[in-house]
Amino acid sequence: MIDDTPALHIKGRILLGPGAVSGGRAEWEVRDELWVTGGRITFERPRRLREITTVTGWALPGLVDAHCHVGLDAHGAVDRITAERQALTDRDAGALLLRDAGSPADTRWIDDREDLPRLIRAGRHIARTRRYIRNYAEEIEPGELAATVRAQARRGDGWVKLVGDWIDRGAGDLAPCWPAGALREAIAAAHEEGARVTAHCFAEDSLRDLVAAGIDCVEHATGLTEETIPLFAERGVAIVPTLVNIATFPRLADGGQAKFPRWADHMRRLHARRHDTVRAAYDAGIPVFAGTDAGGSLGHGLIAQEVAELRAAGLPVHDALGAASWRARQWLGRPGLTEGAPADLVVYGEDPRADPAVLARPRRVVLRGRVVA
Repeated sequence: MIDDTPALHIKGRILLGPGAVSGGRAEWEVRDELWVTGGRITFERPRRLREITTVTGWALPGLVDAHCHVGLDAHGAVDRITAERQALTDRDAGALLLRDAGSPADTRWIDDREDLPRLIRAGRHIARTRRYIRNYAEEIEPGELAATVRAQARRGDGWVKLVGDWIDRGAGDLAPCWPAGALREAIAAAHEEGARVTAHCFAEDSLRDLVAAGIDCVEHATGLTEETIPLFAERGVAIVPTLVNIATFPRLADGGQAKFPRWADHMRRLHARRHDTVRAAYDAGIPVFAGTDAGGSLGHGLIAQEVAELRAAGLPVHDALGAASWRARQWLGRPGLTEGAPADLVVYGEDPRADPAVLARPRRVVLRGRVVA
């Protein structure tokens, strides 16, 4: 009997990911072809298919933006039309798995759309009262932190997002938002709920308490120093540097110079050493993943630029690519290009290992087994 299900034949170089590293060079695991039928990947040619479409090129797992915000803009929650446009922009850029690192919008409806990327949500940001961007967060005091974390853990998809530091207007500079005891209780509560915890952190002072409390990840992490980098490495705390967002620090500093000169100078210093900070973290063995922070002040679809920034920070090409594909998927518990996995992949006309700028020019985007872009 002939199967009427349309099939895709991806032919060329299927980049499954780097294997062993020898002499400083990654030995890549590569196949010549794969097939997509019934929305899933197989490396064995299906029999008796009526309709086959062939796409040629270099194939990667669907890219991962490990820090973005669908349903959010600079002023707060957006309507469905805007959220849809954000998700489509990421999809067309090849980002098919998004860790939504905090949003006040209900985006569960996206899960029912076969043409939109897969979302892993962190619920809503949790911030100290009047210590974050208006209309973004659940704003509370330390005594409420553990209970709020539990609620957001149940709302999210295995993640909770804290605002670890923000400007203290009285001090005129960045400062931690939470006492150490409240952090310990809250992160323990999240782990009891089966959720991991991440935190927005620009500055230095909040990091030691967060690591001691059992944090799983830190966003931005511009405040890492030679004292805290070993703590992150020892505990396996990941970072998502969002370097395309950190590039905006000088503009932000200029805007706040007159009112908060200490804060402005601090932001400029953090920006100036951003690449050195990420490279030092990588060299120490800290897991580094790619995220753009799209959805606040930045537009979506910037994942290729973030990978370019990781390369500029000195990450080898296999780890810069892996930060937005194989390794990120493994970290988030989602499969790559494996037998029987959902067919979420991107095909390029050139080899992204030779030039990661190729990521900005996808030839075909395949989501849930269908060519969508």
